Amino acid sequence: MRVETKLFYWLLAFFVIVAAVYTYFTGFTEPVGAVGLLLTAIMCAMIAWYLGKTGRKLDLRPDDNEDGEIADQAGPYGHFSPHSWWPLWLGLSGAAVFLGVAIGWWMVLIAAPFLAISTVGWVFEYFRGEHAV
Repeated sequence: MRVETKLFYWLLAFFVIVAAVYTYFTGFTEPVGAVGLLLTAIMCAMIAWYLGKTGRKLDLRPDDNEDGEIADQAGPYGHFSPHSWWPLWLGLSGAAVFLGVAIGWWMVLIAAPFLAISTVGWVFEYFRGEHAV
């Protein structure tokens, strides 16, 4: 996790510098951009801190080893569903909710239950039915 930690610390520095340059060139007449850039820098700092803290507790990964080989990374990466329909319904209902924000709140009220049902269905798809673990 050392690479990810360093990446987010570099992003933190980048966004702080960009926020300072942005603030200088706009004369702080448009503060939304500067605030957005500073909040992005703070988010990068939180992620970098979390990855650094977590990386100290875990063993080194194969990609953290300077002398590591590609074959060291081989093995299972987790369980991925090859036949799930829930992501499709989640994407469609999520798009309907966000479209409702642009069109009208009445559409959000109609689409939100479908978003909730598809989220619950996707999360719990392996807890019941023929694919229960």
